[in-house]
Amino acid sequence: MEHTQLIDKLTASARVHSVVGEDDWERWLQRRQAAHTFRVDRIAFDEMDGWSFDPDTGNLGHDSGKFFTIEGLSVQTDYGPVLSWSQPIIHQPEVGILGILVREFDGVMHCLVQTKMEPGNCNTLQLSPTVQATRSNYTKVHKGSGIPYLEYFTEPGRAQIVVDVLQSEQGAWFYQKQNRNMVVAVADDVPVGDDFCWISVGEIQRLLHVDNLVNMDLRTVLSCIPFGPGPEPEEGDGFVAALGRSLRADAVTAHTAQDILNWITDRRSRRDLVVRRTPLVDVSGWVRKEDRIERPDNRHFRIVAVAVEAASREVRRWTQPLLEPRRTGLVTLFVKRRRGVLHLLLHTGVEPGCRTVAEIAPTVQCDPTVYEELKSEPEFLAAARALRPDQIRFDAQLSEEGGRFYEATNRYVIAEVDEDYAEPAPTDYRWISLHQAVELLQHSHYVNVQARTLIACLHSLWGGAAVGGG
Repeated sequence: MEHTQLIDKLTASARVHSVVGEDDWERWLQRRQAAHTFRVDRIAFDEMDGWSFDPDTGNLGHDSGKFFTIEGLSVQTDYGPVLSWSQPIIHQPEVGILGILVREFDGVMHCLVQTKMEPGNCNTLQLSPTVQATRSNYTKVHKGSGIPYLEYFTEPGRAQIVVDVLQSEQGAWFYQKQNRNMVVAVADDVPVGDDFCWISVGEIQRLLHVDNLVNMDLRTVLSCIPFGPGPEPEEGDGFVAALGRSLRADAVTAHTAQDILNWITDRRSRRDLVVRRTPLVDVSGWVRKEDRIERPDNRHFRIVAVAVEAASREVRRWTQPLLEPRRTGLVTLFVKRRRGVLHLLLHTGVEPGCRTVAEIAPTVQCDPTVYEELKSEPEFLAAARALRPDQIRFDAQLSEEGGRFYEATNRYVIAEVDEDYAEPAPTDYRWISLHQAVELLQHSHYVNVQARTLIACLHSLWGGAAVGGG
């Protein structure tokens, strides 16, 4: 099948609520939850098996030299209210695979998803992509079982590639982390394991509106699919119609694609960001205790250790460190109808673990409590706090990656503002159409992981959860 046909079929699937082989999605989810035992206990660092602190650097790593390490990072920048600091950070140089297998049933494209338990999940079980694996996992460093369906993403000719792009992860917590985001299509029958299910794009998008159900890895892959506007032009002046027009390549936009690329390059070149990996023992302002590494003021995050028992994973028992944020963050995207086309207010956010100095980020992305003791706060944070209920188009608490973070959640909000709002936009911000943002997502390291989640949620307002003309 031609690539454009596959995209058209995935776009059509966004308007269909369907689950193959299950009469009730919620009951199936409950059955999978009941079918497995999963236990996570906080432990002291010296109770971890196979993990230890290096006697010279203090870095926390695995005896195999694989998986990841907790190291130190020294940062100097001209961006934000704090211009220099040091912190622990996760260093995981290997590239993992996040992949969705898709197949057509009765004319509707479906995604093979799984219910996956991760040690850091706040509710244990979440909806995940077909494959979600680090290189250490799928090369069996842990000496456990194999990864189901991995061959469709690693063996040439097994499936047709629809999406294949390297994308970053949280630049405040990871040092230059990236994963291969993939969507591949098959035409033949595929055996379906007990924890797997074929589900339409529209059904996944509907479930995005449920707190802490669709995991970060599934959200980021979904965001990379270049959905089109569909065969019929959107009519009317409502929110959903404006969103549909924003998916069109020929929509009237505030800036051309070349203008946006020039703006990103300019902001990256003008920002100072000097980042240096350091021994963990050299990180100042952080204290190591027997079961955690933290700041005495309880800000930002801490490093903890856990022991895990999981009957449904490749390895049944293991221990590992996790990064635990201290509070729920706020991630907000302002949108507006500009000449009948929905535009997104995005900005070039600087994060110390970013490979390219800055990536496009949501309008607001922060832990608001951090700024209570500082003299300044991020632009538009006050406006995000003061949003009226009638402005909010999407509002859900969604979990971040449960394999490295412990109960990390953010409140994700999409809010509509007036057409003349933030005109002109501040220097670090631009009003961009959804089509233009998705075009950037076809390339690596342009759009950060929080913005990718909101793009997936914005797609859901046109597809899986769209109701009326708004």
